[in-house]
Amino acid sequence: MTQPSDINFAPATVVEEINQNIRTILSTPIGSCPFARDIGIDYTIVDEPYQIAEARFTGEIYTAISAQEPRALVVGVSFNKTITDAMTGRVAAIVTYTLAEGVE
Repeated sequence: MTQPSDINFAPATVVEEINQNIRTILSTPIGSCPFARDIGIDYTIVDEPYQIAEARFTGEIYTAISAQEPRALVVGVSFNKTITDAMTGRVAAIVTYTLAEGVE
């Protein structure tokens, strides 16, 4: 998500579609999407101390992806802990997932 990306309305593969959906979920503040207020994650967490924000974001990411993109199973969430991120207050999550059974 660190690079700008276009929305592809006709992804070539299911994996490409799931990647795009997860990117959309993680980049959308909850409540900001008209007619789908439950899409996204709670960005007010960013105001918490770093360790608390990291734990809450982890839970938020697991919950959001499992509810909003059931074809993906989150395997892990880690955070890019660079000194620049720490000094600027940036929280960069790295989400690892697999496809659910039956998804090709």
